[in-house]
Amino acid sequence: MPRSLSDIDRSAAANDLRPSASFSALKNPQCNSANTLPVFSGLRPRIWPQLLRLATKRNVGQAPDVWQLSTGLLVLALALMQAACVTINLPPGPGALEEHKVSGTGKDKVLLMDVSGVISSENKDGFYSSPGMLATVKEELERAAKDERVKAIVLRINSPGGTVTASDIIYHELRNFKTSRKIPIVASIMDVGASGGYYIAAAADTVLAHPSSVTGSIGVIMLTVNARGLLEKVGVETNAVTSGPRKDMGSPFRAMLPEERAIFQGVIDGFYQRFLQVVQEGRPGMNGETIKKLADGRIYSGEQAKAAGLVDDIGSLDDAIDLAKKKAGLTDAKVVTYRRPGEYQNNVYSRLVAPAPSLASLANVDLLSVVRGGSPQFMYLWMP
Repeated sequence: MPRSLSDIDRSAAANDLRPSASFSALKNPQCNSANTLPVFSGLRPRIWPQLLRLATKRNVGQAPDVWQLSTGLLVLALALMQAACVTINLPPGPGALEEHKVSGTGKDKVLLMDVSGVISSENKDGFYSSPGMLATVKEELERAAKDERVKAIVLRINSPGGTVTASDIIYHELRNFKTSRKIPIVASIMDVGASGGYYIAAAADTVLAHPSSVTGSIGVIMLTVNARGLLEKVGVETNAVTSGPRKDMGSPFRAMLPEERAIFQGVIDGFYQRFLQVVQEGRPGMNGETIKKLADGRIYSGEQAKAAGLVDDIGSLDDAIDLAKKKAGLTDAKVVTYRRPGEYQNNVYSRLVAPAPSLASLANVDLLSVVRGGSPQFMYLWMP
C-alpha cells in the first residue's frame, strides 16, 4: 500500500531540526551585536531538500493535506529567515545624573533645576521605570551640595501642584539645602506655579513670575466620588466589615455622613494652616491676616500676584538667572543642569513639561483611584 510520507523522510527531517543545529548565530557575523537577535541562522543546508520533499510528497491524484500545507509554509518562512538577524536598538536605562552646560562661561556655576508637572512621589512609567520628581530633586540637591562651584540655584517651576506630602518634602529639601550651603535660590514661575507649585516656590529667597503666569491657589482639596446610586441601578451591592464606624469613611460606595465630613474638614484645615505658615515664612513682609485673605483658593496672574505681594517681581527665566548671578556676586558663570543619559537639552527651556491641571494629567497621583474604590488624597492642587 503506497505511503504518502516515508518514515525515512520524517526521521531525516527531525534529525536536522534539532535545536543544537537550528539557532546558532555564530555562523553569521552580522548577528554578533549585543542588540541583534539571530533568527534561524544556522540551519543545515541539506535540510531544505528534506523539508521540500515533506511539503510536496503525496499520492497521485490527491490534494496536499493540512499537515503538508503547513509544512510548506514553514519551509517558505525558514527560507526567508535563513541567515537573517533582527537588530533591536534598545534605549539606555535610566542612569545617574550627569552635568550638562546650557550656556555661559566661567568656572562657577548656576544650577537650573526643574519642577514640572503634577508633584507626586510616584516614579515615571515608560519602557524603563525612572526616578520620579522627589527622587530626582533629592539627587540633584545632593550632587549640588558636594560641588563647591555651584554658587546659586534657579528653580524653574511649571506645576499646578500635587499631593500635600510630596509638595512638603520638596519644600523641606530646598530649605535644608539652603541651611547647609547658604547660596541664593531664585524661583521662576513659568505658565503655572499654583498651589503646591507656589508652596515649593516659598522656599526660594526670591520669586519671579512672568506677566502671564498663573499662581496662587493657596489651599487644600480632597476629591471623593459617591457611586452608590450608579451601583444601585446596575444591581450591585457592596458590604464593608470594619473594626470601627469610621474605618471606611470616604468610601465611594456610600454617602459621606456629616460627622465624617467634619473629620475630613479638620484634616484639611490643618494642612491649610500649614500652607499659610509656609507662605508666611516665605513672605515675611506680609502679615497673617493679609495672607489669609489672599488664600481662599483663587488664582492670580503674575501681575496680580506682584501687586498682592505673593511674588517679588515680574521677570523671565533669563532675568531669574541674571538675578541669581547677582545675588551670588558672580560676573561670569555657566548655567548647568543635571540630566540622565539619553536626555536632550540645549537651552534653558529644554525639557519643560507643560502642566495640564485636569483629571487626565493626574495619573501620577492616581486621582481616579477613588472611582475604583481607592482612598481619596489630600492635595495642594489647582484643578479647575
